Amino acid sequence: MENETKTVVPNFIRTIIDEDLKSGKHEHIITRFPPEPNGYLHIGHAKSICLNFGLARDYQGQCHLRFDDTNPVKEDVEYVDSIMEDVRWLGWDWKEHLYYASDYFDQLYAYAELLITEGKAFVCDLSFDELREYRGTLTEPGKNSPYRDRSIAENLDLFRRMKAGEFPDGSKSLRAKIDMASPNLNMRDPVFYRIKKTDHHRTGDTWQIYPMYDYTHCISDALEMITHSLCTLEFEDHRPLYDWFLDQLPVPSHPRQIEFARLNLSHTVMSKRLLLEMVKEGYVKGWDDPRMPTIAGLRRRGFTPESIREFADRIGVAKASSMVDYGLLEFCLREDLNTRALRRMAVLEPLKLTICNYPEGQVEELDAENNPEDSSAGNRKIKFSKHLYIEREDFMEEPVKGWFRLALGKEVRLKHAYYIRCQELIKAEDGTITEILCTYDPESRGGWSEDGRKVKGTLHWVCAENAVPIQVRLYDHLFSIPDLSDIPEGKSHLDYINPESLTINDHALGESSLAEVAPGERFQFLRLGYFAVDPDTTKDKIVFNRISALRDSWAKKQKS
Repeated sequence: MENETKTVVPNFIRTIIDEDLKSGKHEHIITRFPPEPNGYLHIGHAKSICLNFGLARDYQGQCHLRFDDTNPVKEDVEYVDSIMEDVRWLGWDWKEHLYYASDYFDQLYAYAELLITEGKAFVCDLSFDELREYRGTLTEPGKNSPYRDRSIAENLDLFRRMKAGEFPDGSKSLRAKIDMASPNLNMRDPVFYRIKKTDHHRTGDTWQIYPMYDYTHCISDALEMITHSLCTLEFEDHRPLYDWFLDQLPVPSHPRQIEFARLNLSHTVMSKRLLLEMVKEGYVKGWDDPRMPTIAGLRRRGFTPESIREFADRIGVAKASSMVDYGLLEFCLREDLNTRALRRMAVLEPLKLTICNYPEGQVEELDAENNPEDSSAGNRKIKFSKHLYIEREDFMEEPVKGWFRLALGKEVRLKHAYYIRCQELIKAEDGTITEILCTYDPESRGGWSEDGRKVKGTLHWVCAENAVPIQVRLYDHLFSIPDLSDIPEGKSHLDYINPESLTINDHALGESSLAEVAPGERFQFLRLGYFAVDPDTTKDKIVFNRISALRDSWAKKQKS
């Protein structure tokens, strides 16, 4: 990854960095990825990870991984571990630059006292509801807190007693003294310390008060000498406050905050709050459910880190928000796996096929290529016998015009094997076809006829004698509508969960080589799509997740 070379696509952030380096403002760049450990990362975070670490790589700088662990009520070591695993899995390395906002709690507290002594902060007794009332609206200015003019000595005393745990949660807060008439609501004397008598996953019960994000984040950036602090557009209105804190304090640097558009991906949500709700309420089977847009979910489904990095490169960086089609993510996956996924055959809805003129009891081995896109992948041996299974949908009793698969009297090619012709059907009492009786051409071994006749249809199949039972989990979009921001009033995202987002197939069969697979391995099942071995796989139960179908709907949309 460190030596990975890619064609650099210019964007407004790179332009800023280029100008800063050219002017001598910075000798080298330092970026950071600052997640809150209150949930699992999703594909939107992957965009930010690839942006920050990718810029550091391309400019021979460094990127820090820093946990913004300032709200112990919602944080957990589980999330810390999962975030580090996700960043590593995506191919990035923070090396020795792992930090936590809690590393700076002592310094943050000292800076807060400094703001108090300079008359720029005060302890406020207003409740949460009163704070909201005093804040004002977008069209009306706020009102000064009745506690705004407390003396410096009183504020210091109260703040130190807050730290000592003398007051209950929510009874007091520390606020910056800025301007209650500011048109920017973030500048209306914002709270930057609150009382939370909750143990912290790193500091235990040392602290009874915790700093707010807007205060912590900018100072953490400054202490780490970050040059370019990249964040999504919702923080654009917070930038004046970011700069205000840094302008008031004797910090060693003043990073530049730059905002870019967050990722909006169709048929899903990019909110940790909503994702957590679906996990807790059982709408999905955990953070790593393959239907989830989490990195853990995408990894379990079978997406590759290379495909996600390619996706991040393709969507680029912009200032305006837009909706990205989920099909582009699948396109990047197919582009990656097409050249390296081993080919195998499996049937999802098996229909028995008997070759009447093939010797009973005979089993022969045929050569099958592992990947036509990679000659170095070599060949494998597959078994062929009198009794096979084909896909039920590959037979039509009364074929429509343009039908190139199997039908009565029609000849097709079996992949890697022989030409066959359907002669007769066997049906159950209800009319369901239970078996197809065919003949084969012994001179067409390998799927080619010596007399030069051409057959348009090619079917995949498995040998009945050694077919491997597999469970196949077929995934569709988590939500039934592409844009969850268009939900009518009175409805929620839960009203649009797709009831067919998961279909479990317990009667699929695979070729014999699939008996020995390991979780995480990926294959292309011929004509069916890309599949990955799920961690639920055991010796007695082999489970595959379909990552993506073969049909490239996204590319077709681009051409239309």
